[in-house]
Amino acid sequence: MTLKTIKIRHLFFSIFILFVWQSVAYAKYQTVNLAELEPEEKHVRASELITHILKTYHYKKMELNDELSSEILDHYYEILDQNKVYFLKSDIDEFEKYRYKIDDSLRNANLKPAYDIFKRYRARVAERIKYANDLLNQQFNFNMQEAFRYDRRDNDWAKDKQAIDEIWRKRVKNDYLNLKLAGKETKEIIDTLGKRYQRIQSSTFQINSNDVFQTFINAYTTSVEPHTAYFSPRTSENFDISMRLSLEGIGAVLRAESDYTQVVKVITGGPADLSNQINADDKIIAVGQGNKEEMVDVIGWRLDDVVDLIRGPKDTKLRLEILSKGVGVEGPSKIVTLTRDKIKLEEQDASSDVIEIHETNTKIGIIDLPTFYIDFAAQAKGERNYKSTSRDVRKLIKEMQSKNIDGLIIDLRGNGGGSLSEALELTGLFIDRGPVVQTKDASGRVEVNYDPEPGIVYPGPLAVLVDGNSASASEIFAGAIQDYRRGIIIGEPTFGKGTVQNVIDLNRFIQDSNEDHGRLKTTIAQFFRVSGGSNQYKGVVPDIIFPTAKDAKDQGERAYKNALPWDEVKPALYYPANAPIDSFSIAQKEHEKRIKKNELFQLLLDDLELKRENSKKKEISLLESMRKKEREQLVKAKKDIQNAMRSEKGLPPLSEEDNDDEDIMLVDNEEDDETEVDILLEETAHILNDLITPPSNDNLTFVH
Repeated sequence: MTLKTIKIRHLFFSIFILFVWQSVAYAKYQTVNLAELEPEEKHVRASELITHILKTYHYKKMELNDELSSEILDHYYEILDQNKVYFLKSDIDEFEKYRYKIDDSLRNANLKPAYDIFKRYRARVAERIKYANDLLNQQFNFNMQEAFRYDRRDNDWAKDKQAIDEIWRKRVKNDYLNLKLAGKETKEIIDTLGKRYQRIQSSTFQINSNDVFQTFINAYTTSVEPHTAYFSPRTSENFDISMRLSLEGIGAVLRAESDYTQVVKVITGGPADLSNQINADDKIIAVGQGNKEEMVDVIGWRLDDVVDLIRGPKDTKLRLEILSKGVGVEGPSKIVTLTRDKIKLEEQDASSDVIEIHETNTKIGIIDLPTFYIDFAAQAKGERNYKSTSRDVRKLIKEMQSKNIDGLIIDLRGNGGGSLSEALELTGLFIDRGPVVQTKDASGRVEVNYDPEPGIVYPGPLAVLVDGNSASASEIFAGAIQDYRRGIIIGEPTFGKGTVQNVIDLNRFIQDSNEDHGRLKTTIAQFFRVSGGSNQYKGVVPDIIFPTAKDAKDQGERAYKNALPWDEVKPALYYPANAPIDSFSIAQKEHEKRIKKNELFQLLLDDLELKRENSKKKEISLLESMRKKEREQLVKAKKDIQNAMRSEKGLPPLSEEDNDDEDIMLVDNEEDDETEVDILLEETAHILNDLITPPSNDNLTFVH
């Protein structure tokens, strides 16, 4: 495998892979009778080909056997009915006959079991929606002490109709109470919920044979490995549109999560990013066009339908009602107004700053790197001054060296990767020569990728700041710096994506058909560090881990049940530098002492803990007085933390008028260019300073 073959274009695909977790793909308002929903000949051919490709070429050599068959069935249930609110226990018992037969069905291209299960699912959806609409005609008693369990993933299937009726009674009551607490009148509540439930049913009944096939095949592919997926013709078309229009819109990657549209990633330089109000794991619950058009409730909508509402012409206004991460499904929500625009590419460029540590008169240079970019088109044309990460960073380093910086931080927080060649080039700015990363393909062949240019641009003290969203190329760079002992890695364990994907057009292999058979994205290789270990699953573990990493074991690649495990190959031949790793423990102790006295850092941890506790909740009270009290407590806690932070930053406290739920949530990420303090970056600078001018008598310094 050549370096050109494995260019990190796979990263762009990996961002969008989370789209396959939606229950179905988009099918434009086409009603299909239950009896007509059957597999087509093209699906039979595609399943034969997919089965062959995964068995022969996938990096993970996994046999299609009874064990995998059982996982596929469970995964299919999870995709269709993740929250266990449609199927009955009797349905699951009836389909148990397929548990160890799906492998045989796939080998024989027999798709009937998948369609039989889906037909039952659709019938159950129709029953539930009818029941939900009937409930809207009755009065709810909100003075009763009872609770609604909104996260049922760990629960058993409802044993009978009476049990599932009770689940839905509480669900509808909760939906009603949420809107009531948001100030909606009875007529508006009934109208909103009626439309929401009808949308769930109509979306389900618009599903066609292509959609069912894609859903089932993705239960298979993602049971093999989470970054492997099948794109139906419609999804392939949508994917191509997304790639062509990827630089226009709001700049957010979305996925379906139960009945909600969840933000997966905010793209640097896009309207969502520049608003400072939308973050990963936020939920979009309503969409409004312009400044005044009515907000459209999108709970229960298909992902593609929500995306259609969000897309629009450049410079047009859009309003999103957001449930921020950690506030829970009960709210409070906030409304964010955005202007659709192209992603501002200059916002993705590397940028620099300098932090001065006054106690020691030390200057720490900062390079913020949102992505690993390169203008491939300009490079191919032979243009001398084409843009790239390594070129821009080289210039920024020289500028900061002219200011006599004493140390340098490369900030890779939120950097999901990009160009592999740029990861190699960037590493080469800090090491003289040698290997940077190894790649192992499905056949077991290992290829070593080297620093392309001898020499060092910056030989001084170096720190790399990472978080749980630093992935792929970021992990290659950080891993190499750590292995070479060239600098100190600080922050949170990284995402842990150490695999390479390729997209295969299935039509290339089927010559006698005019049908479109879709595409298959499959994992073909894995990256390994020069020390032999992989970044896969574990990620890059920092030398000094911030306490913000409390949930790192449940994030990134580690959150996937069937992710490729950590692995290792033979170490490459390389010569470590001389970062003062013996003094990292001293810096760790100084860091711990410092953050205990740092009020801002402790407030940040308090805020994260508040979000963490709310995210762990699985049920909520249906007693109106209790819900009001819980909401008031959440808003007050949020406001107290924000006011304390504002005080530390020199900002005035929120006014008494800012007591509205939405006002509190809207200032969650407020910035002031002159007073904003990046708490984690400031602490990173102090850690690096401790290594440059140690508090002890050990005068250890970075030397290459």
